[in-house]
Amino acid sequence: MKTIVALPVQAALSLFIACLLVFAPSAAWAQSAPAKGGTREVLSVGWQAGYCAARPKSKGCVGFSASTGAAQRFSLVGRFQPRKSYCGVEAGLAQKAKKGTWTDLPEVTLASATRDRLTAAMPAVRSGFDRRLWLESGSCVAASAEAYYARSLDLLDQLNASPVLAVFAGKAGGTVTLAEVRKAFDAAFGSGAGERVRLTCRKSGNRTVVTGLTIGIAAGEGALPALIADAKPTTSRCTEGWTGAATADRAALQ
Repeated sequence: MKTIVALPVQAALSLFIACLLVFAPSAAWAQSAPAKGGTREVLSVGWQAGYCAARPKSKGCVGFSASTGAAQRFSLVGRFQPRKSYCGVEAGLAQKAKKGTWTDLPEVTLASATRDRLTAAMPAVRSGFDRRLWLESGSCVAASAEAYYARSLDLLDQLNASPVLAVFAGKAGGTVTLAEVRKAFDAAFGSGAGERVRLTCRKSGNRTVVTGLTIGIAAGEGALPALIADAKPTTSRCTEGWTGAATADRAALQ
């Protein structure tokens, strides 16, 4: 049994991130993930402008501003294997992670450089979501938290360096469609790559807000184009949504 290091978090953010960013994507992919072959992992990334527009009171959105670096690139939500969670994690610790306060969990051990990268790429680190994520999802994907987060951040960097980011940035305050995003993925990562992508959306007021993306990838090493190509196509329930205003203005949602 592998040794797992736990993570902290505040209960208020638990409902916010756990349901939206972890459980919902995981459950959705589990419905269509093939039992053998095809998609082995899912890379989930967030679009903070949309998320904070939909959930302005979330702790992960405290101090949010369109001028911050986190608001101008995709953030890391997680990387998981459909239908798998808490692999090798002691039952009591898993239960504590599911229902307890994340800040009561042991801290994740990372190299200082990886910790700095993660703090910049995952706004929810301030609430200890990284610790919960490692127990629930990382334990099924990598042998250590360092390996899990370093690899996830490398994949995120490849996405943020691609034309996909420009699609979202160019739609600030407007609507982005699944067709536009998939076209950008095809251009960035190869023909058919967009078919492995879903929009993550949330209803808020009278609007559907895009809060991020989930991307089917193959397990193992390699660059993002090859990993995406080896995954199976998927369908997306959300086909378009608002990207979020320059600031998280709740009134703009009405």
